[in-house]
Amino acid sequence: MATQTTYGARDHARAQDGTRAEAMPVVPAGDWPDPPCEAGHLVWAETVAGGNYTHRVLARGTELRLTDPRGDACAHLLLYAEGRPWERLNVADTVKVQWNAYLDEGQLLLSDQGRVLASVVTDTSGRHDALCGTSTLVSNTGRYGDGTPQSPSPAGRELFKLAAAKNGLEPRDLPPSLSFFQGVRIREDGTLDFTGSAGPGGSVTLRAEQDVTVLIANVPHPADPRPDYVSTPLEVLAWRAEPTRAGDPLWDATPEGRRAFLNTTEFLASKGRA
Repeated sequence: MATQTTYGARDHARAQDGTRAEAMPVVPAGDWPDPPCEAGHLVWAETVAGGNYTHRVLARGTELRLTDPRGDACAHLLLYAEGRPWERLNVADTVKVQWNAYLDEGQLLLSDQGRVLASVVTDTSGRHDALCGTSTLVSNTGRYGDGTPQSPSPAGRELFKLAAAKNGLEPRDLPPSLSFFQGVRIREDGTLDFTGSAGPGGSVTLRAEQDVTVLIANVPHPADPRPDYVSTPLEVLAWRAEPTRAGDPLWDATPEGRRAFLNTTEFLASKGRA
């Protein structure tokens, strides 16, 4: 089909209507094949290519499931309180308040205000990281020859900048991120042991405990020792659900977690949201 003219380009573009690529959003989300809930409850359905990013605002109570279909995805995640971008994921507090450097089912993702942004509801992977952050332009340029967003080896921070800009955020608003599906452990001597992936099919489900802005970059983990840039697609699904409330086992799992939930509920109550 000729595209030299405006009409030809229009006809070519319209001919693509209904075409699905391997990595793309599905709109409406309810058209996702074999949804994990009632199709009408799905609010986000997307496959994110390796070396790409995505973002979305999710309402309180929404559950977000990330899946690594092929075993070489790495979902680097940032969270912000929607409408209050100065309240954002604080990885240091997430680790130290819960006395645990390793992300797992039942962990809470905390802001520096002592409030819960999201909770880890289920986890079948067990290979995650709260210590290393994501890759940078400098690190990827030195390792792969380029780290710009349009290159074959984009850095996580560069992709986060793009996702941030689409949500009114600036590079200075980017704190250290969490990584899912590529693990790191600390050896006895304090050095890092990259444990890699648990294999294809691992998933983790998060529950938004406030309205949150979600930024995700799917790029290789910075500690991945392989010389090539290896990053496979990431599946992202989200559906309407309910936030954690008093009486839920997760609420009372630890004294620190209970206090974080109380801080969150009190704050939301003052805004008429609890």
